[in-house]
Amino acid sequence: MRKAVISQKVSQKESQQPKKKSLNTSQSALFKQVCVIGLGLIGASLAQAIKDNGLSQRLVAVDRDAPSIEEAIQHGLLDAGSSVLSDVVHGSDLIVIAVPVQAVQSVFIDIKAAMDNGQIGTDCIITDVCSTKVNIIDAANVVFGSSPTGLVPAHPIAGAENSGYHARRATLFANHSVIICELPTTSLVAIDKLRRLWEAVGASVMAMDAEHHDSILAHTSHLPHLLAFNLVEQLASHDDNLDMFRYAAGGFRDFSRIAASDPKMWHDIFFANESAIISALDEYGVYLQTMRQLIIDKDSTALMGLLGRAQAARRHFGHMLASTPYTDTSAMSASYNITPSNTVSGTITIPGDKSISHRSIMLGSLATGVTHVTGFLEGEDALATLQAFRDMGVTIEGPDKGKLTIHGVGMNGLKPSKTPLYMGNSGTSMRLLSGILAAQSFDSVLTGDTSLNKRPMERVAAPLRAMGAVIQSTGHSGTAPLSITGRDTVGKPLQGAEYDMPVASAQVKSCLLLAGLWAEGTTTVIQPEVSRDHTERMLSAFGYPVTVEGNSISVTGGGQLTGGDIAVPADISSAAFFMVAAAISQGSELTLTQVGINPTRTGIIDILKLMQADITLSNETHVGGEPVADITIRSSNLVGIDIPEHLVPLAIDEFPVLFIAASCATGRTVLTGAKELRVKESDRIAVMAEGLHTLGIDCTVTDDGLIIEGKGISADTTIQNGEVNNSQPVFGGGHITSHHDHRIAMSFAVASLRAAEQITIEGVETVNTSFPGFAELANQIGMSIQVEGADH
Repeated sequence: MRKAVISQKVSQKESQQPKKKSLNTSQSALFKQVCVIGLGLIGASLAQAIKDNGLSQRLVAVDRDAPSIEEAIQHGLLDAGSSVLSDVVHGSDLIVIAVPVQAVQSVFIDIKAAMDNGQIGTDCIITDVCSTKVNIIDAANVVFGSSPTGLVPAHPIAGAENSGYHARRATLFANHSVIICELPTTSLVAIDKLRRLWEAVGASVMAMDAEHHDSILAHTSHLPHLLAFNLVEQLASHDDNLDMFRYAAGGFRDFSRIAASDPKMWHDIFFANESAIISALDEYGVYLQTMRQLIIDKDSTALMGLLGRAQAARRHFGHMLASTPYTDTSAMSASYNITPSNTVSGTITIPGDKSISHRSIMLGSLATGVTHVTGFLEGEDALATLQAFRDMGVTIEGPDKGKLTIHGVGMNGLKPSKTPLYMGNSGTSMRLLSGILAAQSFDSVLTGDTSLNKRPMERVAAPLRAMGAVIQSTGHSGTAPLSITGRDTVGKPLQGAEYDMPVASAQVKSCLLLAGLWAEGTTTVIQPEVSRDHTERMLSAFGYPVTVEGNSISVTGGGQLTGGDIAVPADISSAAFFMVAAAISQGSELTLTQVGINPTRTGIIDILKLMQADITLSNETHVGGEPVADITIRSSNLVGIDIPEHLVPLAIDEFPVLFIAASCATGRTVLTGAKELRVKESDRIAVMAEGLHTLGIDCTVTDDGLIIEGKGISADTTIQNGEVNNSQPVFGGGHITSHHDHRIAMSFAVASLRAAEQITIEGVETVNTSFPGFAELANQIGMSIQVEGADH
């Protein structure tokens, strides 16, 4: 082999050229000299990132391709380079091996020789960038006798279509993961310095056992590459291959793109990770054979279930890993910029009821037979529930414009999810599913996004334990994630119990009633005040007996649910924003069609009527066991009131927008008995008070409520013939932080109808949890909301 030793020489002309300054000085460099062995895409990109970020005082490289070494020195990337390690390695305190996996053992031999002759110390850090790890460790043990204390196997999960020195990018590793294998023989200093290096070039570092790494990569990287190479080879072998490639659609191009990768590299990887790849291939073959048989059998339901679960899982894992919403919010810093307007009018349809949408998925999945759902709310919260049941083996078709088809698996047909069940931001999903899962034979874990994982879960966990559930919450505050032990491990079913609720809560009540469906004996929940009864109504609609005696609700375990048709009415909680909008604005008349008016949900109507709002109901009927009506609201001279505590549970979600109404009323409004508001998506009492103060409203926070001094019609204003005068601004303008609470964001959007200046609301991306399309619908009736930070 021709030996090439090249050092950096700068001519007089070159010395006059301005040099690119590194981001750090040599005093802050992590290493004295880094030696990169192999200037392919990964090695050269890492070298460039080290250079650009000033992470080493000197940078040298080894590569068989002399032109690459020469160019790297001419570009100022390297201080020296050679085709032989011993020529440049002297004094290196980090060696990065970036060669094909089957060449690593020979590199280790050269490194050991350098250690033996004193060119580098025995504490020199040695790492690699190969996509297999067990064979790297085995090779080190063969050469060194045991793993050196400086050996830190690593694998950056990054790449590009093009390879080689010229394809290098210093930003290749930014926002990508790097896996490091922390061996018991490796010094903590070496692990720490390598972690800091990768983090300095923009990567996220995670530790993983070598065997687990190879198994994971066999499934997620090696197997897809193998299949892509094989598919291209299969098509190229056909007699009519020209037509096949000529008419190949985008799916083929996307799938087969990775077959353009370096064959030698993948040849080595396939042999190096033989055991894990063969295992992954065998498992893939089983799944492929299953799909083949479904097509032969024309098993439409099973095939649709497989395809639907795969599609949803592809989308779901992306959201779960990033803790992002299910619907497209485009940016987690979305905001509303709202120009004041003073009137709304028209006839509109509100999206489906979120509470009923959740329960339709749950009971439809547990029923025998097929359940057809219309009006389903395609918001993030309900989609989290839908995905959870897909993860537990339920075939669900849709949603498609609010339509779902659920193929129920029966009371004992759920299967354990292979991953934690991700609830996004949905407290309803987590609390109700806790009751269902506490009764299942298998173990489960429930988790959510950052916000949900801060919310209290002991309010359901504690009474479930009283029924015999084994459920573990997190931390001293008893938050999610929740770990639930299956009944097969516990050894006996749940036991029916009587629970006297300290605070009325539909979520806690529903959780216990759902758990009671599998319990031995009768489960009774006694509530201090009436709370929404959608669970009881829907259980009855699915044929399950429910006994209601005043505020006492009971179910007896051992029954069955029967699938059927569920029509989800419009959500009165979502309608509330437009009800208040029409009531506080000038010359407004707005009709909301077919809104659910379940008597356990109409607190918003009752409270607004007590405040003398002009509200009428018409076209009253029943849809799917739920009462519905058209609601018409006109401009009103609202008055402040002491809100009756018995109405609080019936309007618990609507209080943020009721606070806006109270601000526009004449006189004082006092809310008490509403501690529940402090444990919603945010502390809604504190957050609303903060926003109201920003907009110039005088309000006082109490332990269980809020006192608001309304700025409606002043005492010296004369009103004749019942004339409504909502023309004067009540709110100033300003910048509102919603704390990523959807109802806070929409409530302050409504306030713009009586604002003197523009209102900006930050953190509105979560509006999609309950009301996708809110801004568009609001603009349709006369408001002026501009959404920033999203694709609009």
